[in-house]
Amino acid sequence: MTQEAHRPRTGRDAGPDPRPLWRQRDFGVFWTAQTLSVLGDSFALVALPLLVLEATGSIARMGLLTAVGGAAAVVAAVFAGAVVDRVDRRRLLIGCDLVRMVLYGVIPVVWLLGPQIWLLYVVLPLCEAVGMLFAVGYVTVVRGLVGTEQLTEANGRLNATAAAAGVLGPLGAGVVAAWSGPAAAVGVDAASFGVSAACMVLVRLRSRAADDTPGKRPGLWQDLRTGVSFLYGHPVLRALTVLLCAFSFLTLGLNDLVIYHLKHDLGHDDGTVGTVMAAGAVGTIAGALLVARVRRRLGFGRTWTGSVAVCGLAFAGLGWARDVPVVAALSAAFLACVGMAGTCSMSLRQEVTPEPLLGRVTSAYWTLQYSAAPIGAAVLTWAAERHGTTPVALVAGAACVLIAVAALFTPIRRSGRT
Repeated sequence: MTQEAHRPRTGRDAGPDPRPLWRQRDFGVFWTAQTLSVLGDSFALVALPLLVLEATGSIARMGLLTAVGGAAAVVAAVFAGAVVDRVDRRRLLIGCDLVRMVLYGVIPVVWLLGPQIWLLYVVLPLCEAVGMLFAVGYVTVVRGLVGTEQLTEANGRLNATAAAAGVLGPLGAGVVAAWSGPAAAVGVDAASFGVSAACMVLVRLRSRAADDTPGKRPGLWQDLRTGVSFLYGHPVLRALTVLLCAFSFLTLGLNDLVIYHLKHDLGHDDGTVGTVMAAGAVGTIAGALLVARVRRRLGFGRTWTGSVAVCGLAFAGLGWARDVPVVAALSAAFLACVGMAGTCSMSLRQEVTPEPLLGRVTSAYWTLQYSAAPIGAAVLTWAAERHGTTPVALVAGAACVLIAVAALFTPIRRSGRT
């Protein structure tokens, strides 16, 4: 490797590396760290609901845990962008991983003395809040690593390997939970965050552009208003924010619904849950690998709208599915299209937002998008416990299709930016 490749990329004049992504050292290390971080999250995605279900047998309690965690993420999102735009982003990402390592590590230790459900309602909200800081920081870092021209490709690759971790995570969590209990799977989750933090130490980030706003630095609430104002002023982002708020309300509780359907309705064990979740995540890999090509061919509007429509159809079918392979296939279709829609919307936001505002705009976007999602998760799981998964999945899926239809009457339809 040449001396140029080893030279730190610092200062505002150090532009993004023009080489192919697979040859960029810093992106590669960051890629590894993000994949490990998602691997930990995917373990928790299965292990924590299983801990609740094992101790209480209630999908409503599972949904409440999801709602509490989601609410904490929304609250954190209010301030996350301002924090990310004010601090060293690399140190922030390392700190977020270390904090989650410690918090998740407490659970298996306490579980040695016996189940303590209250602890989950403390740890998960804290981890979700810290995870929101990490997520906003992660979005802002990607553009600094690869530049605008490679954003969709970079996001697709990050999402593809994250999805691969999403395959191994639920599968591994299901196996570990079946052999040693869900608490042991949470312990693996904690360890993955420690390794991710170690990788982030090796990443070198170029200095970001300074905020040209004159005068005294605004307060946190003003920062949030700045992000909201930018979203409101951009026609496509404004429409996306409104529609994704409704979509998140309907789908945040999907994971709990699938787990409950497999264990309660179909009578399968933890290992089957992990296998189905892993098989479903294969769809995310496919969607992430295809999104750049599909977006270049169809444009943003058609790609996003079509993806959301297929999500709704797959969701509607999940409650009717009685065979495990069908549940896995529908989960894969849903996750593939969620990944495509999410990568498209994130890439567009990164492309059109000025660098000094990127953290605040991302924070405002996610705050608004997920503001109603915790309530949706609680309502979805409450309804499933009382009326069954079939009618609930059908209604929620049909509503997702209507969101795609509504997008046809907004600037999203005419958005052809590749």
